[in-house]
Amino acid sequence: MTVAALRGFSEITSSRAPRLSRSPSNASRHLHQLPRTISFSTHRESLFVPRNQSISCSAVAMADGMAQNAEVRRPGGQKQALISVSDKRDIAYLGSGLQALGFSIVSTGGTASILEESGVSVTKVEEITSFPEMLDGRVKTLHPNVHGGILARRDKDHHIADLNKHGIGTFDVVVVNLYPFYETVSSSTSISFEDGIENIDIGGHTLIRAAAKNHKDVLVVVDASDYPALLQFLQGKQGSEQFRRELAWKAFQHAGSYDSVVSEWLWKQSMGGERFPPSLTVPMTQGCSLRYGENPHQNAAFYIDRSLSAVNGGGIATAIQHHGKEMSYNNYLDADAAWNCVSDFKSPTCVIVKHTNPCGVASRDDIIEAYRLAVTADPVSAFGGIVAFNVEVDEDLAKEIREFRSPTDGVSRMFYEIVIAPKYTEKGLEVLRGKSKDLRILEAKKTEKGMLSLRQIGGGWLVQDPDDLTPQDIKFNAVSEKPPKESVLRDAEFAWTCVKHVKSNAIVIAKNNCMLGMGSGQPNRLESLRIALRKAGEEVKGASLASDAFFPFAWNDAVEEACARESL
Repeated sequence: MTVAALRGFSEITSSRAPRLSRSPSNASRHLHQLPRTISFSTHRESLFVPRNQSISCSAVAMADGMAQNAEVRRPGGQKQALISVSDKRDIAYLGSGLQALGFSIVSTGGTASILEESGVSVTKVEEITSFPEMLDGRVKTLHPNVHGGILARRDKDHHIADLNKHGIGTFDVVVVNLYPFYETVSSSTSISFEDGIENIDIGGHTLIRAAAKNHKDVLVVVDASDYPALLQFLQGKQGSEQFRRELAWKAFQHAGSYDSVVSEWLWKQSMGGERFPPSLTVPMTQGCSLRYGENPHQNAAFYIDRSLSAVNGGGIATAIQHHGKEMSYNNYLDADAAWNCVSDFKSPTCVIVKHTNPCGVASRDDIIEAYRLAVTADPVSAFGGIVAFNVEVDEDLAKEIREFRSPTDGVSRMFYEIVIAPKYTEKGLEVLRGKSKDLRILEAKKTEKGMLSLRQIGGGWLVQDPDDLTPQDIKFNAVSEKPPKESVLRDAEFAWTCVKHVKSNAIVIAKNNCMLGMGSGQPNRLESLRIALRKAGEEVKGASLASDAFFPFAWNDAVEEACARESL
């Protein structure tokens, strides 16, 4: 299995929820942090050869010496750009800019129409190939007159000779992005197999790979956000060989991400219920770079899953940040743990998490009461934690979050790193923003079931179905001689839902849909039990206990003794 971490594909990111990131990564800053306004020089030194005459290798050398970044000219003498895009954002801006720099534009179909409507002179690709589009548009640019001009190396005399022999001109710039396959198959569950197949791009994909391979001579652009950088480079105002390589890298990433989505879709269409394909590629785009990782000496970044399985999958990756500081590595971990836990509950619930463990959980019809109970379960751990709700945060709840005093001293206001909810009222947001300029306020969609769970180990990955069962999915069997009361069974279900989110060895004690005590992360289960009992205190009588695994037989006496003593 390979996991490809990809970033920067406009055809993928255009339909997704706003990112939590506020700044581009350092690696892509060279491409993206450039002004949208470009000033053009109308007097540019260039080598001109009359149309239909070939250019000699000595002329090529002279052109290289005349200006930095000067390209070998096509046999007609004019620089040439091929533009064929599905994402037509800013295409008129690019076409006008290239034309002002002396480029002739070759284009196809709808792209050509938009350029012409914007006053850009366009040569249709069929004029270059002397061959019309055919097979319902399946064949447009798959022709030697196009690919020869892209793949020819300008530093090889016999390549130039071949072009001259066949009257083929070179391309200096190729701007292509692909059919929106991802959006097409992900936006509709009813799309037919045949329609899906027709949305697989072949010609554009081939152009991208050809131009990226020959990036030393051909600039390839797949993302509209790179148009300003391209135009500045062509003016000789910035850039180097590294710029060409960055564009080529991005092009191959664009193509690779596209292929991974097509592959995933075909697998799901062809293999029925089979969950684990023989090979697995997970496309990702970088959401943001992080200040550091789990510890200050670790570099880190956050990536968003762009596989079809993640479409509309909800979760923290696609959450909207309304307020607060940038998210850290540990913030993402804790927020994910809190959101996964609270999403498991049907009734109004508050979950408070610290270091990925829920330290307070309560369900009530009155969400404000649930919040108070969740804090009271372990107020020391709750301080500086993450608070998550599975219902809307309105003005009243926001005021309670802002003003609630710590049960430890009755004076200090509770401090939190993050508040998460499925939605907020405007007044609720206004109140929370006033609590702290640093408080991160996230709006997230419920995480959908069914996505594979991946975990890295040295040299490989473990893949499994997610642990997303809820009490509604299973049947609880009473094996005791005395059948439990309905209220006891409800508490057992509540504790069972909580304990699956606690790090093993895990014990949760709960009563009246409220966590009373939790023991986690101990090498032996008995120690976790003792911690949970101590935290529950006097309230433990009549409560229910859940464990994330069985108790070894040698400990049965100790468990029975604890239950008898505390009336669990």
